[in-house]
Amino acid sequence: MSSRPDLRVAVAGLGAIGKVLASRLSEGEVGGCRLSAVSGRDPVKTEAFLKTLASPVPNVGLDQLSEVADVIIECAPAAVLHQIVEPALAAGKKIIVLSVGALLEAPELMEKAASNGGQIMVPSGALLGLDAVTAAAEGRIQSVRMTSRKPPIGFKDAPILAERNLSIEGLTEPLLLYSGSARAAATSFPANLNVAIALSLAGVGPDKTMLEVWADPGVVRNTHHIELVSDSALLNMTIENIPSENPKTGRITAQSVLAMLRKMSAPVRVGT
Repeated sequence: MSSRPDLRVAVAGLGAIGKVLASRLSEGEVGGCRLSAVSGRDPVKTEAFLKTLASPVPNVGLDQLSEVADVIIECAPAAVLHQIVEPALAAGKKIIVLSVGALLEAPELMEKAASNGGQIMVPSGALLGLDAVTAAAEGRIQSVRMTSRKPPIGFKDAPILAERNLSIEGLTEPLLLYSGSARAAATSFPANLNVAIALSLAGVGPDKTMLEVWADPGVVRNTHHIELVSDSALLNMTIENIPSENPKTGRITAQSVLAMLRKMSAPVRVGT
């Protein structure tokens, strides 16, 4: 048994992912970690959820999370990223960020992590192969291309639909929603394509990572295909994710965060 104290973990945001993470941490499923607090937007719904947890924890404000946690998991809307990340970094804490696309609009947060001793951590989320991409980036990557296909419901309320006057209602064949760089896609798909930004940060950056996005009535899973050409490897990878109760997000996203937490205190760590 480890003599190190458990890491105190707080969950910011109680959507589909946040609820899963809080519940499993409360059950003690991740060795070396314990749930210390949550931050929910709706007081009534949050209080009802807290009653379902195995161990009671407080509901605190976003700016108070760093006071009660060693690690904070951001599962909230991208619009409140600053309110969560800034105080955490100022306190030198670790923060796991799922709204990765919003980081591109806030380079000052990455600078603050470097100057204050805090750390921004990006899990694999709904993607695969980030270990291999990161390793390839130690050499020279010539190109990275990603193609994402989701059932049309997965793009409901995506800003690009209004931007381009597109409709996903009643689609009978695939519709190309976007083709271009990962950076330019970030604002058009704030809740859909954090995977593309994570891929770009692991590899050649958001301006050189090319992306196609399709609303496809012929798929039932959120599907991402990556093609990478480098001086060390040629990568062709596809993942088909089963959606969570939120069709924009795969079930594996929450599990990737749990795996990251488990590595923090594991005596043996597998993977880069």
